[in-house]
Amino acid sequence: MSDKYLVQPDLAYINELEMLGADTLKKCFQCATCSVACPIAPENSPFPRKEMIAASWGLKDKLVSNGDIWLCHECGDCSDLCPRGARPGDVLSAIRYTAIKEYARPKFLANAVEDPKKLPFLIAIPGLWFALLAYITMTAGDTMTKIFSTFGIEWSHGGHGEIAHANFFSTWFVDMTFVPIATLVVIIFALSLKRFVTDIHQNAVDEGKTDKTSIEIKGFLQSLIKVLPVVLKHDKFNQCEANHDRATAHMMVLYSFIGLFIVTSIFFVVLYIFSIPGPYSQLNPVKWLANISGAALVIGATLMIKNRLGKKDLVSTYKDWYILGIVLSLGVTGLLTEMTRLAGYAGVSYFIYWLHLITIFNLFAFLPFSKMAHLVYRTTAMAYAEYANRK
Repeated sequence: MSDKYLVQPDLAYINELEMLGADTLKKCFQCATCSVACPIAPENSPFPRKEMIAASWGLKDKLVSNGDIWLCHECGDCSDLCPRGARPGDVLSAIRYTAIKEYARPKFLANAVEDPKKLPFLIAIPGLWFALLAYITMTAGDTMTKIFSTFGIEWSHGGHGEIAHANFFSTWFVDMTFVPIATLVVIIFALSLKRFVTDIHQNAVDEGKTDKTSIEIKGFLQSLIKVLPVVLKHDKFNQCEANHDRATAHMMVLYSFIGLFIVTSIFFVVLYIFSIPGPYSQLNPVKWLANISGAALVIGATLMIKNRLGKKDLVSTYKDWYILGIVLSLGVTGLLTEMTRLAGYAGVSYFIYWLHLITIFNLFAFLPFSKMAHLVYRTTAMAYAEYANRK
């Protein structure tokens, strides 16, 4: 006697997927062309055919806990070859975003990042905060110097008579804003990934994708180390054919963020350990890395936008444009801040720096809730697939 399963379609989830770009979902008639066409789908229970079935029935729990949705790199091969125009790549992209919202906490922030009507508030809140910090820095400099000196701390500022952004936004205030935010983001990701790994492991056990009954932390971390070169080289993306050219833009953005992270870390140590405030010489090799990374970020983001605009059949939603706009704005405001400072336009430079700080806030404070979170979830899913021998 065969087993029987009760399936209760979640119509609200189906509607949510359609609003996120999966409006072609109902065109799928399960021919399996997508799974055959995908060059990176595992031979054992390949995707995305089974995900298309689950999405058609609105099986949210089955989908958001499915690690396979993250193994897909949305290269577009399956969508190009689909005889019905169901665009499985767009469907999986929508599913991934619902998974991000499912695991991220608090929920109200996840909903705010998704809603274009909330964008003015996401910009205005940090804008007002940094305007307040600028006011305090400009009007209470001597007072803050005395307060900090009582604790044996030097109030961070630039040299007198020169354009230094620390004279407009105290470095202490900026770091006292972003260090706690970065800490909270790490905590949110840690809690989210704990639930995520537990769920995808249970899903893999239920579907027979792995014979491992439990997760060994040491083995999982070894698998994570093993897949990092694959991520850094975009090996999986380069196996795709339809949108192979997108790999270059993605790599430029990825490496520019790595470069900027290195620069920020070095100057953080230089300032707080060695007490050497900026601005720093343009002949400094770390400044070279900063400028090159900033230029790469602008070029990479521009190419990503150009590629998306050039693909008329590629579905683009608010979540896509939000993160692309943030990334491009980050690079542009960063370079313009530096260029106007060097040109001697103090007021203009300080204003653009204010915009730059707002952009940084939007990128990092909302990182666990935006599409950018896919970098963390995909890397984790790839590590689990390696650990579970998902071939």
